Amino acid sequence: MKVMIRGNESIAYAFKLARVQVVPAYPITPSTLVPEKISELIANGEMKAEFVPVESEHSAMSAAIGASAKGVRVGTATASQGLALMHEVLFIASGMRLPIVMGIGNRALSAPINIWCDHQDMMSQRDTGWMQFYAESNQEGLDLGIMAFKIAEDERVLLPAMVGIDAFVLTHTVEPVELPEQKDVDDFLGEFVPHYVTLDPQNPATLGSFGFPEHFMEFKYGQWIAMERAKKVIDEVFEEFEERFGRKYMKVYPEFVEDAEIILVTMGSMTSTTREFVRRLREQGKKVGLVKLTVFRPFPKEELREILKNAKVVAVVERNISFGFGGAVYAELSSTFSRMKEKPKIVDFIVGLGGRDITFNTLNSVVEIAEKAMHEEVDEVNWIDVNKEAVLKAEGLL
Repeated sequence: MKVMIRGNESIAYAFKLARVQVVPAYPITPSTLVPEKISELIANGEMKAEFVPVESEHSAMSAAIGASAKGVRVGTATASQGLALMHEVLFIASGMRLPIVMGIGNRALSAPINIWCDHQDMMSQRDTGWMQFYAESNQEGLDLGIMAFKIAEDERVLLPAMVGIDAFVLTHTVEPVELPEQKDVDDFLGEFVPHYVTLDPQNPATLGSFGFPEHFMEFKYGQWIAMERAKKVIDEVFEEFEERFGRKYMKVYPEFVEDAEIILVTMGSMTSTTREFVRRLREQGKKVGLVKLTVFRPFPKEELREILKNAKVVAVVERNISFGFGGAVYAELSSTFSRMKEKPKIVDFIVGLGGRDITFNTLNSVVEIAEKAMHEEVDEVNWIDVNKEAVLKAEGLL
């Protein structure tokens, strides 16, 4: 059945179709509509789950950890400062190997206060041991939300997962979304059976106990192995999803790359604009390609090496910044190619922070610098669509 829904609702329906049993949540723009819709579905009798309103995002994740430790399927949602407030407990969820799934309305972190889209919130949590998926559309938000449970709950993985949908561009925008039948999702996911010791008053156990130096590294090594194994599990789940529902997903999705000299790398909703931009350049005879990252954690190094190895320039177009270095995707790609003798020139482009529009003019600037990089040195990190003169004056440099 096709419906017209907002991105936030696509996450809510993913939780409903996954038969999530506990949803602890605290409202924050732009993800508030996720728990609102879920509470409505529960009140109407359309979803059988326990909705837990809490006093903060920190408490929401703490409650999610407790519920998941009891052995039930758990989902929640947040954004930006709310995700940042969860930071310390995110490590606990992954360290305890709890397969919680969380929808994120990707939004800028303050200051200054900003409620619009960029990826800084999830990128700031990339070392917490959570898998990270980025949706291009509301349909992808729904599909990735469902698949995230199957991947997270696989006994080879047992790690929590975030599914990012861009603030307002997706969260509040209505798009056609195909809702699968409940029976088909039930057959795909199966009933949740925890592969770990759960909280049970009749059989007391201590979970997340004190870890001495003699044992701590072994726990972290286990998480490392799980994240590496997740790569194969993600491929398997993506393949099964395509067989059952007809929609294809890949960790790394290449387009027009076979003969491309310049390849743009994107994540999230900006990919739609970039795809049309690249199509028009191809019509003009320009050898430009596109690679969309659907999965950021675990980082798909092997696929990216293979797809990008013959490009002259890889232009990383990203909505985040790691101050003192560059964008997070740029850093990962630079490391990915560090041991290769023959490798493309990797150039970083910071765009769209705080919801600034990413237009054809933006992408034209990217390609112009990338073309220049084929023949001469350019800045490693390039800020596009920024009033640099005003900033330099404010910083006393002009």
